[in-house]
Amino acid sequence: MASRLPLRVYFDLLSQPSRAVLIFLKRTGIPHVEKPVALRKGEQKSPEFTKLNPNQKVPVIVDNGFVLTESVAILKYLATKYDIPQFWYPVDSMQRAKVDEYMAWQHATVRYHASKVFILEVLIPRMTGQPLDEAKLNKALAELNGTLDILESMFLKDQAFLCGDEMTLADLLAICELMQPLGANRDILKDRPKLIAWRNRVQSALGKTFDDVHSFLYQLRDKARL
Repeated sequence: MASRLPLRVYFDLLSQPSRAVLIFLKRTGIPHVEKPVALRKGEQKSPEFTKLNPNQKVPVIVDNGFVLTESVAILKYLATKYDIPQFWYPVDSMQRAKVDEYMAWQHATVRYHASKVFILEVLIPRMTGQPLDEAKLNKALAELNGTLDILESMFLKDQAFLCGDEMTLADLLAICELMQPLGANRDILKDRPKLIAWRNRVQSALGKTFDDVHSFLYQLRDKARL
């Protein structure tokens, strides 16, 4: 019988979905080999990586020859294939549906709006040397604020976590996205005590792994403080 190859994960620590997948792998103890892909150097455009993902995006996993892209699909696959604690992706159909609901909603809301703030405030000025467009940033922040209103009222409500009393994949994806503006030393939750308390619970549950995987983002934050 052929020996099983270890799961490979291709990622960039500045990619929010990459961080979510990497944290999940580390916290669940799923054996894996880490393959960094430096987006800032264009490594995602290499012929080798493009064969894995023609979209030239991270994360990507290769599980014994099986290639999978898109963070939500990757997390669902890992949570259902491997023997991990059920709280991540509950077996109960209604509880799982609530996690799926968040993951279906977040692409055009939390992910889009938090990313836009980061792009406008960090990436564009660094890549182009152009001054920050304050008008565009203020509009993006207003849109993000509306999304945070829905996140708090529709999903978190008075629960400990987004989908109930225990942390799930939804919380993992959400916190990685909401951390991104921190790269400009911007805490987008600073005036939202309920969401701050939620963030603290998630970070506490994820422990040192959370800080390790966010180390590069923390470096950007520290530079922005200077």
